[in-house]
Amino acid sequence: MAERAEQEEIFSQVLRAGRRTYFFDVRATKAGDYYLTVTESKKFTHDDGSYHYQKHKIYLYKEDFSDFTEMLTKATNYIIDEKGEEVISERHQKDYKKEEEVAESKSTDSFTDVSFDDI
Repeated sequence: MAERAEQEEIFSQVLRAGRRTYFFDVRATKAGDYYLTVTESKKFTHDDGSYHYQKHKIYLYKEDFSDFTEMLTKATNYIIDEKGEEVISERHQKDYKKEEEVAESKSTDSFTDVSFDDI
C-alpha cells in the first residue's frame, strides 16, 4: 500500500460517456517525474439489479507522448475521414439497419410479381 500513496493523483479529469467513464490521471513516479494513466470504467448491470464495474487502464510515460499523440491523431482522423462524425450504431439510432439487413430488405422488397398465366 505504501506504493499506492506515492502514486497519488496530481491532476485528474473525468469524461462521462454513457455507460463508460474515462479517467485521465497524472501521477508521480518514485523519482518524482509525472506520467499519465487513462482508465476506462464500464458499468455492467446484472439481472437481479446488482452491478459491477469493469476497468481497463493504460500507463503513458512522457517519452511516449509524442508518438502516442501522433498515432491517436492518425487513427481518429482516419475514422472521421472514412465514416464522418455522425455516430452510426444500433445503440445510438433506433432505426439503424446493418448493411446486410438493408440488402435483404431491398432484395425482398423489389421482386416483380409475375403471373404464370402470361407465359
